[in-house]
Amino acid sequence: MSLKRRSFLTGAGAIAASALASSAFGQTVIDQVLNAPRRGGWGDQFDARASAGDKVASTLPILSPETISFVEQAIVQYQGIVAAGGWQTVPATKKLQLGVVDPDVQALRQRLMVSGDLAASAGISSAFDSYVDTALKRFQTRHGLPVDGTTGRYTFAAMNVPADVRLTQLQTNLVRLKTMSGSLGERFVMVNIPAAQIEAVEGGRVVLRHTAIVGKIDRQTPILSSKINEIIINPYWNAPESIVRRDIIPLVRKDPEYLSKNSIHILDSKGNEVDPLSIDWSTEEAAKLRFRQDPGKINAMSSVKINFPNSHAVYMHDTPQQSLFIDQDRFYSSGCVRVQNVRDLVTWLLRDTSGWDRQRFEQTIRSGENMPVNLAAPVPVYFVYISAWSTGDAVVHFRDDIYGMDGVDELQLSSSL
Repeated sequence: MSLKRRSFLTGAGAIAASALASSAFGQTVIDQVLNAPRRGGWGDQFDARASAGDKVASTLPILSPETISFVEQAIVQYQGIVAAGGWQTVPATKKLQLGVVDPDVQALRQRLMVSGDLAASAGISSAFDSYVDTALKRFQTRHGLPVDGTTGRYTFAAMNVPADVRLTQLQTNLVRLKTMSGSLGERFVMVNIPAAQIEAVEGGRVVLRHTAIVGKIDRQTPILSSKINEIIINPYWNAPESIVRRDIIPLVRKDPEYLSKNSIHILDSKGNEVDPLSIDWSTEEAAKLRFRQDPGKINAMSSVKINFPNSHAVYMHDTPQQSLFIDQDRFYSSGCVRVQNVRDLVTWLLRDTSGWDRQRFEQTIRSGENMPVNLAAPVPVYFVYISAWSTGDAVVHFRDDIYGMDGVDELQLSSSL
């Protein structure tokens, strides 16, 4: 066991002691698994009614007093699981999917039963049937994994995180949630960094949910609170000095035409354009100048930029690289947040701003005109780091601790694979 994990699990004995009240629950789960009838043939209840159900989606915001209550309930549940011995490791040696008959499926069934994804009535057998398919997809959904019903390396890695580590992850995130338990506003936007997901919340319910791309491990998206006050349609992109040094200067050295190909102009402190041929690219003197990209389809922010005051110089925006949203690990940016289907979010933000309906917004994008728009009523925005939560129905969500803020190596799955 690593020193990091030892410190993370300090007080594990106390946890086990406090779990005695819930250990009966955990032991009951384990007993049901071990004593389940050996079923699972293809013809038995093929509609998969014995699965635990797929009620994973919820309109309850992550930042909600109800979520805090559900996480507390989840902690009791996981204390019981830990006190009863946790779950066994599933052999990560082969691909398991619908139609496979293999002894390893028995271990997979047991694992899914203990975590509540598969009902004990589904039984223990070597057949990967419709029950297991439904349960595995439920597990994958809860862990932010591709829902393909196949045991790939990321699914195995998430499945084999020990139950005591998951318990402490819940406890760590309960503290984070409680720090956000005050009044957040009737309408607000939340960016959950480890989930790479955005919620637009109104009246205590999620009205829009967007896939996001957030910062790389070495260029992290910051935790912050602010208010969205401006939408810029067809924005210019002013490259931060860090990107000029790390990315643009090396690219220009490789391809002298890089700037012209990407409609990037160099400006001095007075706003005068500088000829790239007058710059010594073997040095980093260019980093002292301003690199501005014209509006357009290849612009780094594409159609729109969402502004809010903050000391980190980050913002939310569209992107021309839409294909990145389908990736599992969406940690590609230099700190800013890219938003899938951003036009839906902007339309919602502009709802109370006179004269800015969806039609005018789309027309302005097509015009190519750079247009800043101030919101009539600024909307609170929160960048948070929540890697474990529950929104009820005994559904507990976990995400990769991409920035290592939870304090244990086993939870940084991406860096270990």
